Amino acid sequence: MTYFDQVSEAAAFLKSRLGGHVPRIAVVLGSGLGAVADAVPNPTIIPYAEIPHFPQSTVEGHSGRIVAGLMTGVPSNRATELWCRVGIPVVVMQGRVHFYEGYTPQQVTFPMRVLGALGVRAVVLTNAAGGIAAGFHIGQLVALADHINHMGFNPLVGANEPRFAAHPGAGLRFFDMTEAYSKRLRALAQESADHAGFKLDEGVYLAVSGPSFETPAEIRAFRTMGATLVGMSTVPETIVARHMGIEVLGISCVTNLAAGLSKTKLSHEEVFEAGRNAEEHFVRLFHRLFPKLAVLLEPER
Repeated sequence: MTYFDQVSEAAAFLKSRLGGHVPRIAVVLGSGLGAVADAVPNPTIIPYAEIPHFPQSTVEGHSGRIVAGLMTGVPSNRATELWCRVGIPVVVMQGRVHFYEGYTPQQVTFPMRVLGALGVRAVVLTNAAGGIAAGFHIGQLVALADHINHMGFNPLVGANEPRFAAHPGAGLRFFDMTEAYSKRLRALAQESADHAGFKLDEGVYLAVSGPSFETPAEIRAFRTMGATLVGMSTVPETIVARHMGIEVLGISCVTNLAAGLSKTKLSHEEVFEAGRNAEEHFVRLFHRLFPKLAVLLEPER
């Protein structure tokens, strides 16, 4: 069975479990952010272990299940009020897998391929990140304006499969990454954050393979390269999403200050706890953002 066939089988399984609610919006939750899925009322819950060929999360703070349903929201105008009334179909990945867990790049991005095959048109990729920029504080949410791939691989290396194109014009071997993170989705997110009562700054995310945290010398080098955040995920998913024609909104939660910027030693426990403390901000943001995304993606409602 080919990789494409495996993705198709997994997507067909999920479609059979999700019923008639076809999700156009997906969310991938990072370390310590899993409880955000609780904001989906009366959800359909599908453990990754039940999905054919789906990789399993092995990291604490990544529950490893799909949470899908009709999301409620806070309306900002008549169009968003209609969506809030009927509910916004969303699918939430409560946890992801990482390269450092021993998975191949293709396995790491397998869930994103499945989301594209489901018909998802926009994905919100969240992560826990170390703050590099001066002024960033623990618990702050930052929208990604760009990224630097320092992981040592690109998940698209190998034969190109144009059938993965989720939208016209996608699926090319060589494709533009000038706008890896959608400007119009960032604008909606910043507007939604303002309505939720907090500011959503922008940053540049640098991805490393992990699992060890970075050294102070590496952080100084990353800052020179223009990075303001550092983490161990998101970039492979973004590359594959853009290959499929899916719009990406990336949001980091600053869960620790990077090496050399804090007097405390870095630990996964610190990252996990800071993520849990930021969940309320994420929920408030999503309740205002998702109705706007629904209007943007399906304005004829």
